[in-house]
Amino acid sequence: MASFNKLKNVLVLAFDWILYGAGTTDTCRVTVTQPRFQEADYSMHTVFLTCAFSASGCSLSLPQVLWFRFLTNEHEDLCTPGCMDQKKYKVHLSLQNTTLQINDLTVDDNAVYICGIAFSNSGSPHSKQTGDGTVLTKTAAEKQHSNGKLVFIFMIVASSLLFLYCSTVFTFFVVYKLKPKLLKKSGNEDQRTEHCKISSGRKIFQAIAQELQKQRYTEHCRQPDDVEDDTVYQNR
Repeated sequence: MASFNKLKNVLVLAFDWILYGAGTTDTCRVTVTQPRFQEADYSMHTVFLTCAFSASGCSLSLPQVLWFRFLTNEHEDLCTPGCMDQKKYKVHLSLQNTTLQINDLTVDDNAVYICGIAFSNSGSPHSKQTGDGTVLTKTAAEKQHSNGKLVFIFMIVASSLLFLYCSTVFTFFVVYKLKPKLLKKSGNEDQRTEHCKISSGRKIFQAIAQELQKQRYTEHCRQPDDVEDDTVYQNR
């Protein structure tokens, strides 16, 4: 950041050398504003960097527009005011805005782009100002693909969690609805089982009673024969 601020001061001094002239208005004051960041998609081949400015006490003529590029610890003069590569760079100017058009955009164009506005016919030190710079970043195709893959994985995980949540809610709902029926059915089965046990006990009891009755009947039938035999024996 210190080297970047130092570069800005150097650029302002360079304005005095590039656009030096005897000013007719000493109250000219220029304010320059640039967006801090601008990101370009990997599929974009052309980008427009905007720079807004306002002038107070300056002449009505259009100012000179200069564009610089800051790379690590050095800067490049892109358009001062003529562009060094007119096929790649082009400057558009209106009353309060200027735009730098960059063609054939690649990741090598990632840098800080600084806009400078200068009213060359003014001798005021405030008639030549630069913006804070715009950080241009073009996303690489590999990074874009990686981001898309991460988004896809996130969507799969979210869908799975949502499915599990819906399944759990549905299961609880079914259990809540069928619980009274299941309890009633279980009670009916218990009643049937108890009834079967009672019926089976009754059948066993009846069988035992019948068996005892048969034995008593058999003994009763045998007793008269025994008595008759004894009487006959005694008479003899």
